[in-house]
Amino acid sequence: MVFAVKYRNAVIDKKWSSQLFGVIGNLINEANCKTLIVNGVEDHVHCFVGLKPVVSVSELMKTVKAKSSKYINDHKLTQERFEWQEGYGVFSYHQSMVNTVFKYVQNQEEHHKIQTFSEEYLNLLKEFKVEYDHQYLFKSLI
Repeated sequence: MVFAVKYRNAVIDKKWSSQLFGVIGNLINEANCKTLIVNGVEDHVHCFVGLKPVVSVSELMKTVKAKSSKYINDHKLTQERFEWQEGYGVFSYHQSMVNTVFKYVQNQEEHHKIQTFSEEYLNLLKEFKVEYDHQYLFKSLI
């Protein structure tokens, strides 16, 4: 699962990002799913999870985004009110890809020295042959 800060603002600070990723992981586990890894950079987050068939992705994402943004705001981790951008991306992988995907999520900081979030997300959509309308892609402030 991939989701971004509203307008892709780079506000997730390294000082507290691991704390946030832990909160998100706990929220996933509390929803009866299995967190494999949560990681990201200043403007977006990747969650690699084992999803239970009885859990809807939309309900899981609604909970994760609402409760994690509340956590950020309650703890005043950002100067302005924090919000996640509307929407998210969800991609499925075969069991044989678990180690590869885990390493990909684990190495987000290195990965984004080479490729922007927009490039990464568009490449995922193309790789998975997902048809999309540009109006529904993550929006930037500009």
